[in-house]
Amino acid sequence: GGGSQWQVPPALRLASVGGVWLVGLLLVAVNTALAALLALPRARLAGLAGLTGCAAVTAGVWWWAPQPRAAGTARIAVVQPGVIDGPVRRLEREETLTRTLAGRGVDLVVWGESSVGTDLGADPALRARLAALSLTVGADLLVNVDARRSDRPGIFKSSVLVGPDGPTGDRYDKMRLVPFGEYVPARSLLGWATSVGKAATEDRRRGDRQVVMTLPSGRGAGLRIGPLVCFETAFPDMSRHLAADGARVLVAQSSTSSFQHGWAPAQHASLAALRAAETWRPMVHATLTGVSAVADAHGRPVGRRLGTDASAAAVYDVPLASGTSPYVRTGDWAVYAALAALALYGGVAGARARVRRSASPRR
Repeated sequence: GGGSQWQVPPALRLASVGGVWLVGLLLVAVNTALAALLALPRARLAGLAGLTGCAAVTAGVWWWAPQPRAAGTARIAVVQPGVIDGPVRRLEREETLTRTLAGRGVDLVVWGESSVGTDLGADPALRARLAALSLTVGADLLVNVDARRSDRPGIFKSSVLVGPDGPTGDRYDKMRLVPFGEYVPARSLLGWATSVGKAATEDRRRGDRQVVMTLPSGRGAGLRIGPLVCFETAFPDMSRHLAADGARVLVAQSSTSSFQHGWAPAQHASLAALRAAETWRPMVHATLTGVSAVADAHGRPVGRRLGTDASAAAVYDVPLASGTSPYVRTGDWAVYAALAALALYGGVAGARARVRRSASPRR
């Protein structure tokens, strides 16, 4: 699909105009035209016309589509503890790595998904530890809590902003959960899945709105960030809405440790480039065990990736951008245009069939 083209600059420019949907539609069109050109002699003219049209669209977007304007830099750190058993030891490693950032002029420190396994509302000692850590580093911390809430029933996965005085009150509860991994759809019918795999024994609860957070302290005070949690980076509408609501940086907190030795961590990290190019907002993709990566507002990589073998804290000078991308402004027009074209084709084909039936001689 369109996501496979995250390293191709013309494709990223197309994404800024029509999202990943436009990239995918042009990929399908190019492959269909090539198949017609090579395998269907009677359709070669149509195949050539299709290739020419796709080339014209891509060239037109490359030359004439607007681009984001540079608007300063944010210094953001990613803490990736690596494969560590148990939330207590993981938290200790995250604290150790975060302390190495003291004196490095960081605006924000981002931890991965499920980096904290205890509800901060019910653990004053942990709140104090994180506040002291923020004070030591001189930057706010964006942690991710995976725990049963003390103020609401159920287990939530939440992005929580912590400053030198403790949690700031900014919190985002994950809205789009992973089927079976975080909840079992139609559990009364499919609950047996928990006995044969790693399906969730208890459904996580969903958040009900997206949140744009404003950093309250340190060098990054005033910077507006839009958090997403793991699976949510696969949905372009979520990052588009955050950009439209004023986020200057998109921040994804993720964990793909279940796929540690496969292709999934790298593929998941590649989505940062697409979401950034679509929205003209840089994206920080922070994970527990890799791959962590950062992309600028054009979708280009910033600094080095942290692979699945890394346990480290990395600092990125993230270029900020201003302006509103065509995709943020117009939304999923490419999808609606494709559906309209399909409906039009079906209507014309149906009308022609009726004409042929009415014109055929009756016996």
